[in-house]
Amino acid sequence: MTTSTKAVRGLGAAREGTKHHINQRVSAIALLFLVPWFLYSVAFVINAGFDAASAWIAQPLNAVLFILLACASLYHMRLGLSVVIEDYISKAGTRQTLLIANTFAVAIMAVAVILSVLKLWIGAGA
Repeated sequence: MTTSTKAVRGLGAAREGTKHHINQRVSAIALLFLVPWFLYSVAFVINAGFDAASAWIAQPLNAVLFILLACASLYHMRLGLSVVIEDYISKAGTRQTLLIANTFAVAIMAVAVILSVLKLWIGAGA
């Protein structure tokens, strides 16, 4: 004998709650390591000026870690804002529009960060 509970266990009402929860926690764990690295690094560069900051971001390890930090932050923000939109926007059309806008805004910001870092990285090597 099976119950209807077995079919939905762990899936939540929207059938994706567990995945969303795990993604939110994984991005939070990534930020747990990346944010202190960033704050520690910025503490040494903050008074040195633009040239020192450009030289700092031009180092391959710093560039990669900064891109990871930006992408993890933006992804974490997208997940959190999606929950707010889903919980508080009742009109289906408006909710869908805002969810799509949220995704596109995060994608545009991620591309802008990646291109900016790569420009500094490549520009310093030339």
